[in-house]
Amino acid sequence: MMRQYYVYIMTNKTKSVLYIGITSNLEGRVWQHKTKFNLSFTQRYNVNRLVYYEVHDNPYSAIMREKQIKRWRREKKEWLIRTMNPNWQDLSEEWY
Repeated sequence: MMRQYYVYIMTNKTKSVLYIGITSNLEGRVWQHKTKFNLSFTQRYNVNRLVYYEVHDNPYSAIMREKQIKRWRREKKEWLIRTMNPNWQDLSEEWY
């Protein structure tokens, strides 16, 4: 079985902060954000809503994609979120 890697975007209640990350365990990583487990930036800004993610088959492509998205202006990041999640719902709200 091949491992999958995820590039994801999380935000806070007011959508004022966008956090872009990479993980091989999306469910576990989102849980860390939601419970504020040892994540100082996301604790400070209460980043706890998963609004976008994409799947990659290898870590290199996921890392390159994460870096690409981080370089984008906010407007383009918002466009990307809306392509998957037009209402900015928390995609993980039923996971736990």
